[in-house]
Amino acid sequence: MATDADLISDVMKSQVQSLTTLFGQMVPAEGTPEAEATVQWAEVAGRLHSIWTEFQVEQLNKASADKPPHYADPMKWIATVEGVFRQLPLANPEMQQKLWNEGLALVNAVFGQYGIGPRGEEIREQPELPRRDHRFSDPEWRRQPFFAMLHQLYLLMSEQVTGLAESIEGLEPARKAQLLFATRTVVDALSPANFPLTNPVALAKASETRGESLVRGFENLLDDMRKGQLTHTRPGAFVLGENIAVTPGKVVFETPLYQLIQYTPTTDKVLKTPLVIFPPWINRFYILDLNARKSFVRWAVEQGVTVFMVSWKSADASMADLLWDDYIAAQIEAVDFARNRLGVPSAHTIGYCVAGTTLAATLAVLARKGEADKIASATFFTAQVDFEDAGDLKNFIDDQQIETVGRLSPEGYLDGRYLAATFNILRGNDLIWNYVERNYLKGEDYPAFDLLHWNGDVTNLPALWHRNYLRDLYRDNRLAVADSLSACGVPIDLHRIATPCYIQAGREDHIAPPTSVWKLTRYLAGNWAFLLAGSGHIAGVVNPPSTGKYQYWTNDGSPESLADFVEGATEHPGSWWPHWAEWLRNLDPAEVPARGRRKPGGRGDKIVEDAPGRYVSAR
Repeated sequence: MATDADLISDVMKSQVQSLTTLFGQMVPAEGTPEAEATVQWAEVAGRLHSIWTEFQVEQLNKASADKPPHYADPMKWIATVEGVFRQLPLANPEMQQKLWNEGLALVNAVFGQYGIGPRGEEIREQPELPRRDHRFSDPEWRRQPFFAMLHQLYLLMSEQVTGLAESIEGLEPARKAQLLFATRTVVDALSPANFPLTNPVALAKASETRGESLVRGFENLLDDMRKGQLTHTRPGAFVLGENIAVTPGKVVFETPLYQLIQYTPTTDKVLKTPLVIFPPWINRFYILDLNARKSFVRWAVEQGVTVFMVSWKSADASMADLLWDDYIAAQIEAVDFARNRLGVPSAHTIGYCVAGTTLAATLAVLARKGEADKIASATFFTAQVDFEDAGDLKNFIDDQQIETVGRLSPEGYLDGRYLAATFNILRGNDLIWNYVERNYLKGEDYPAFDLLHWNGDVTNLPALWHRNYLRDLYRDNRLAVADSLSACGVPIDLHRIATPCYIQAGREDHIAPPTSVWKLTRYLAGNWAFLLAGSGHIAGVVNPPSTGKYQYWTNDGSPESLADFVEGATEHPGSWWPHWAEWLRNLDPAEVPARGRRKPGGRGDKIVEDAPGRYVSAR
């Protein structure tokens, strides 16, 4: 099965040979005789051929092994809307004539920006072109009329094709949304910036480096094909426990599903009620502990909070039968362990994304069982419970795609690279094609960026539970229906939740849209606070006060909708973390000395290992 790199490689392979010939004949290095330039480019072509041959031999050897490698295919799902995509009236004569006329007018307008000098030379001033797009901001796209015309025609066609998709009538809303998303994705993939012969920036780089950028880029491409995943950051730049996930602590409890980390206090006194954090099991927990400056964990510890963190195990064949019940039971178990370890009646909790969805179900289960007082409060980071307006991810959810998940999970778990590719394609220009241009076409070095490292540090998912999650929550929205779902032996009714709740949403979140996150407020029976943070799913959460970035909005009234909330909201600059800490402390300000079991690993304290533990690095 192909990777996202494979989708580009066929085009690149056919064009690499053309590039070597093109440069050997037309663009000799400055000051180098043409014959020497031809030899140089012949050497580059030979190196590329040798690299490709070695890769093919390597893949043939792998194919003959007992267990061929898993490969992720982020574009495969588009085939599920192929029939709908064909409904675009591109073959309509009137539409073709319209496109021809507009295209011809655009060509004339573009070439009209370029004139001829007094000696017949071409004047290459920077023209004012009709359409702008950040993908074509480099001056090389305007330096030559051909490339100016090329990207302007592409932008025109993008507008026209997207407009056609928007004008289609008679489709079910879900199918229409899927068509629009597929159209935008295909249009983005066809950008001339994504191919070497149509990208003047890549051509200039190849000429400048005498072909070395082509070699480096081709090596980058093949490395990604080997691992079945697009690379975003410099390999080896980050090591768990050394320069990421470095907040001191101990693993104090372990099950086959998760490890529980308790962090070492840095204050003399701490809040009596501890905090248990549930990160999403689709990612590694250290998004909340990237480094000392960005770490929410470290910051919370510095506020005098005893912090426990769940580190989920990446799924393997032994976890094939896990269901939602197991994750809900794990959340209850982690809270009980923290309570019993510290001798307190309750714990605060945080659930991030899918773990927040599960935390809502956990609260409902405890309420049904009469055990709601085990949890003193629940904070939700960008979490959804009503999936009616769940955003672009819903475009991946229909019967055919859910069945595909099953076929991709023969051993009972879904390779995390499939899910990573899905999230990447939601922001294809930023997380796929940008890196194709930089690292494949231009051969640039990868940056050392901790957030991008975390983004690519994938985890496997239990396939059965993942399919149920897609079907029951995303597709059928059953969590929003009282008693439609059950867990741990009882029906789930979110209306029973009376636990104080703090709900954070990201204004620009494309994974959990704020309109969807807001809906949790409509189900709660107790007190709640809603906060809208600047930025999106990650930066909207990981926004430490020290950076002074973004802003957040609060509304002390009684808004009935997100629109009402926004209309009457007060904007505050900077991080929302202090607002949350004040809310938490106001619930129960009681403090205790930070000694005994509050400091994990002391005399007589049985621990498993140092933080960040083994599970976070398991593949």
